[in-house]
Amino acid sequence: MSEGARWSIRVPASSANLGAGFDVLGMALSLHAEIGVGHPPEHAQPAGPTHPATVAFRRLGGDGDLWVRSPIPMGRGLGFSGSVRVGGAAAAVVQRHGADALDEHRAEITRITTELEGHADNVAPSVHGGIVVCAGDHVQPVPLALDPAVVVWIPDGTTTSTERSRATLPADVPIADVVFNLGRVAMFVAACASGDHAALRRATEDRIHQPTRLAAVPETAAAIRDALDHAAWAAWLSGSGPTMAAMCAPADAEALAAALPRSGHTKVLRIDRTGVCLTE
Repeated sequence: MSEGARWSIRVPASSANLGAGFDVLGMALSLHAEIGVGHPPEHAQPAGPTHPATVAFRRLGGDGDLWVRSPIPMGRGLGFSGSVRVGGAAAAVVQRHGADALDEHRAEITRITTELEGHADNVAPSVHGGIVVCAGDHVQPVPLALDPAVVVWIPDGTTTSTERSRATLPADVPIADVVFNLGRVAMFVAACASGDHAALRRATEDRIHQPTRLAAVPETAAAIRDALDHAAWAAWLSGSGPTMAAMCAPADAEALAAALPRSGHTKVLRIDRTGVCLTE
């Protein structure tokens, strides 16, 4: 497609880890960035040469200038950098191969953006939609027999660097904690596939990364406790934080959001089941 064509790429935010699934599980969320080629439209910003969207765009042979329009907050654990990388890579695919080429290039987009981002669980949900399992270079969609609301709570004035957060994690993990997390990840996938939302609270328990990370953001730990006390099926630290995400019945979402600490703001979202897509 030509640079002058009226099209853009729509790509969902993501929540990674989902409790026990450290570097393995990810969820696409109905909060979307938009990326396009050419002159920025209203409320969009040009993406300079070092912008993650532009870097991904160039890696896949994109030509021209990119713009980005995004409500996804940066440094909050909702996958901003991964989402815009996916958008930039997808824009290059559409520009080079046409509007119908996106689906056949999803594996390539995942591979390139994983190399740039460093972790597949930060990009694969945005590429494929839904909830995914990332195992090496393989991405496996999780069957979903439930359709929850996803309430995210974002603390005001607090950001997290993924790189610095990962540096605080222990290099060695006791085998008992590994087994604990393996059981929770398996339970999470089974619960999603069967629709057993009552199992999700236990399935998102974690011993590998959340205890260390939540110690640095006690307000997020408090938000998780509040969510679990107010009808959440499950709640977890989104990515490296500081955002908390919780699943619940859609009818309970507004009340759950209202029960969370006033030191942050909330968004009531759903699981995005489409992933990256073209809009015209």
